[in-house]
Amino acid sequence: MYDIKAYFEAETIDEATRLLADNPNLIVIAGGTDVLIKIHHGKIQKAELLSIRKIKSLEGIRKLEDGRIIIGPLSTFTQIINDPVIKENIPILAEAALSMGGPQIRNVATIGGNICNGATSADSAPSLFVLNAELKLKGQQGERIVPIQDFYLGPGRVDLKPGEILTEIIISPENYIGYAGHYIKFSARKAMDIAILGVAVLCKIKEGTIFEDVRIGLGVAGPTPLRCPEAEAYAKGKSVSAQVIAEIGRLAVKSTKARTSWRASKEYREHLVEELTQRALKAAIVKAGGEEIA
Repeated sequence: MYDIKAYFEAETIDEATRLLADNPNLIVIAGGTDVLIKIHHGKIQKAELLSIRKIKSLEGIRKLEDGRIIIGPLSTFTQIINDPVIKENIPILAEAALSMGGPQIRNVATIGGNICNGATSADSAPSLFVLNAELKLKGQQGERIVPIQDFYLGPGRVDLKPGEILTEIIISPENYIGYAGHYIKFSARKAMDIAILGVAVLCKIKEGTIFEDVRIGLGVAGPTPLRCPEAEAYAKGKSVSAQVIAEIGRLAVKSTKARTSWRASKEYREHLVEELTQRALKAAIVKAGGEEIA
């Protein structure tokens, strides 16, 4: 059973933010795949829901003349997987979207909901972290833009002020042009499971042999998704080699705050960080035009 006390639908952003400002208890839903599970399991009682599904301005994926990619938060994971702008410019996000749930879930679940849920296991988060995504938030007091790394405040907590909703996900051209990436989701099953660890790696190679830039994003390696600044700093300017890649993997573990859960121990997650960071980086190197590293 679903314990739902009230249900509202908004057709414009202004209507949604007004309803939220008037009733702070409202829970925003789009696809509803996360919220409905929580209600069904009794984690939310007497739920008051605000559907934003009918707000057309929150839909769509487009590339602007200045190269910025704008992703509407109502974009489903299926749309992200199949969108030509995503596939041509930031395919690492399509890889992450494909790892999320099964086809039925991907047809309904939205990237905005995945982000705003605040879960460290969100499949889209590591890729958006390495792409330095920015989030446009709007409320009755106006708009603001927040880097995604600052948006996650803690487990299940995000920087959405009362009355605000996410209206755009922005990827700037300097964060994807010349880069290639790879995403790995490690889970107990091949599909329909939450990640034990998610790893996204983006790299830029110059002269075919030098790391110009390396970015590493991790999910479920801490209470929130995170980057690996020490490993990233070490990589810059280094020659592409098995030894350097191994050290990048070792240094990535230093940024983690893994914990033991029923899914995996802290030690196992740290082992996965080291190993999967290397695997993802090796795949990204090939995609960036470098040679395959054994």
